[in-house]
Amino acid sequence: MTAQQCLYRSCLHIARLVDRLGWGIENVINESALLESKTLRSTVLDRTDVLDRVKALSLLPDGMHVTTAMVAAYFEVGLKAIESVVVDHREELEASGYRVLAGTELTSFKEVCGIRSRSRSLALYPRRAVLNVAMLLRDSEVARQVRVYLLDMEYLARTQPVENPVHAAPLSLDDRIDQRITRILGKTVVPMFNALIETSGEHRRELISLRTDVQRVEERLRQHHARLQRLESPRPDRPLAGVMASMDAMNGREFEEHIAELLRRDGCTKVVVRGGSHDGGVDITALTSDGRSLAAQCKRFAPHISITSPEIRKFIGAAKVLHGSDVALFVATCPFTRDALNIAGQSGITAVPRGLLETWSAGTTLAVLE
Repeated sequence: MTAQQCLYRSCLHIARLVDRLGWGIENVINESALLESKTLRSTVLDRTDVLDRVKALSLLPDGMHVTTAMVAAYFEVGLKAIESVVVDHREELEASGYRVLAGTELTSFKEVCGIRSRSRSLALYPRRAVLNVAMLLRDSEVARQVRVYLLDMEYLARTQPVENPVHAAPLSLDDRIDQRITRILGKTVVPMFNALIETSGEHRRELISLRTDVQRVEERLRQHHARLQRLESPRPDRPLAGVMASMDAMNGREFEEHIAELLRRDGCTKVVVRGGSHDGGVDITALTSDGRSLAAQCKRFAPHISITSPEIRKFIGAAKVLHGSDVALFVATCPFTRDALNIAGQSGITAVPRGLLETWSAGTTLAVLE
């Protein structure tokens, strides 16, 4: 764990302490609000990576869906609990990709996935729908852990918009998180401790010690912020400064549109952004300048996260089997593990990690597109 992650963990611990004691910190979303608000749930549906961070989610052979029984097993509840959530929130779950197969569509799906069942219908949940269930299912410890992890990540990621992006280099995600936490510590947490110390008797020494720790964290964050500013400032030997920072500030859809524009710039035609709950595991399809079919997967992850081999395997099925693409690009704002790169190379997948993505965005054409 890096020093910065340790600092963030300390800040989260303080935030939770404050919340338990009944104090608020600048519109922090709490778990009950997430359970009650459809609007809030819709804002975090793209964070499906939290599912695997809490517990491994087994998928059907298509690498994209799970059944009702598999959802119940993941959340360690009975089938009736999941079915009840579907009955109460079917429209919302359908917007997240939930659907029920029947007839010829079901027959084809069973053949593709090798499913042997005489049932006349089959409910399927993509990862977005599973995350949606986690935000609706009250009586599951696993669902509660998913919500807590999700809220922790959203708390750290909530940042102020970058002003004047044309004339000023955009701040990186880590940079803006540092500023956000520093401002909260300085304007909310430390003054709160000051007020408590003035009115406390028995716990005065403990509160003074805790305030000192908070002020130390605040000072270290200020120093880290200063170092980031020096590192990201324009220099002759770093002409690409700000390129990745700009992509880090994009949401998932904006990132997919950015990759689509890069493909068009490099001569691709019929570029279609398919991202969403029904993308079939492929975010973009296109034809290269020489007529080859292309499929691309776009992952906008934080730089400290890595693309792993299971994610590559899922894309292989989507790009090579379902779409039959001649060119398959897996583009990410983060690095790939060694196993992921090996599997990609063996399977004809072109991995575009953070460094190569930066070069591509700056004007260099990917070799596979030439």
